[in-house]
Amino acid sequence: MVEHFAQGAWTPLVACAVSVLGSFLGLRYASRALSSSGRTRAAWTVLGGVSLGGAAVWSMHFIAMLGFRVPGTPIRYDPLMTAASAAVPVIVMTGALAVVIARLWRRLVLLPSAGALVALAMLTMHYMGMGSMRMDAEMVHHPLFVAAAALVALAASVGALWFVGKRWTLSATLVGAALLGAAVTAMHYIAMAGVGVESVGEGGGVPGGVPALGFLTPMVIGPGAFLVLGTLVLLALPDERPVTGGAAAAR
Repeated sequence: MVEHFAQGAWTPLVACAVSVLGSFLGLRYASRALSSSGRTRAAWTVLGGVSLGGAAVWSMHFIAMLGFRVPGTPIRYDPLMTAASAAVPVIVMTGALAVVIARLWRRLVLLPSAGALVALAMLTMHYMGMGSMRMDAEMVHHPLFVAAAALVALAASVGALWFVGKRWTLSATLVGAALLGAAVTAMHYIAMAGVGVESVGEGGGVPGGVPALGFLTPMVIGPGAFLVLGTLVLLALPDERPVTGGAAAAR
């Protein structure tokens, strides 16, 4: 028997909110990258990868995991594997954004392939995060829920990259970010619905690692500060989009 909302409704709500905000910033960063060149474009692309892969995906996962509990079984996390799980979506998303922003996907028809790669990175992050858990029990994952989560991850990834290819208005970006954040959150909870725990121990000791609440500061305050600072950066720096860019964007 496992619990996914042991801390109440605030964990899925905060997790989804962080994912939506991360998606919004990531899409806006990508829009800035489309209007830039050289090192400026590279900087905006990296920020987009960190925002989408880090805040929208990785932070969302671990905030949601604060509500995961196996009654009577202490849960700890391996810090090294947890950190490694953050690098996967950030690196892959940054690379995918670079491909889309360079408009290579228009010539090489790479959008579905890039989306599949990002979806694989999202799933890898999720199950690396699950694998970083240390408990006196064995965790199993139902294949049907894994497959369903993979389909949602694919849809969210292709959607994210498709939105990046559009220089849309602020309101359209808000809608896109809401859809993407909701999709990432749905992917997480679909995958978690297929989690089962077997062979629970008899209180044989506390496993090594960091307690779940030990992630509260880096998972909530850290991403929160990043999102606030990112918003200020977007507001402070002028958009380099050319005046005639609307016609080009429509193509």
